Amino acid sequence: MRKIYKYLCSICLSAAFLGLLMTAGCAARVRYYDPYYHDYHYWNHDEVVYYNQWETETHRRHVDFKNRNQDEQTEYWKWRHSHEH
Repeated sequence: MRKIYKYLCSICLSAAFLGLLMTAGCAARVRYYDPYYHDYHYWNHDEVVYYNQWETETHRRHVDFKNRNQDEQTEYWKWRHSHEH
């Protein structure tokens, strides 16, 4: 009976870790289309750094990118392309 219990615990623990790995990878898959330059940008850590810098430089309060209106998103993409590394 103990062997079965250990086996089931191992399976449950493995499934939990696998679930965490699968959901953690989803954040890196979010991408936005830049209609000004006709390309896509993955919304990852680097993009968040640029976005926060844009908000600071343009004296905007923090709002999630997806909640900004189309004009502000376009302004961001123009700014972003002028700050490529």
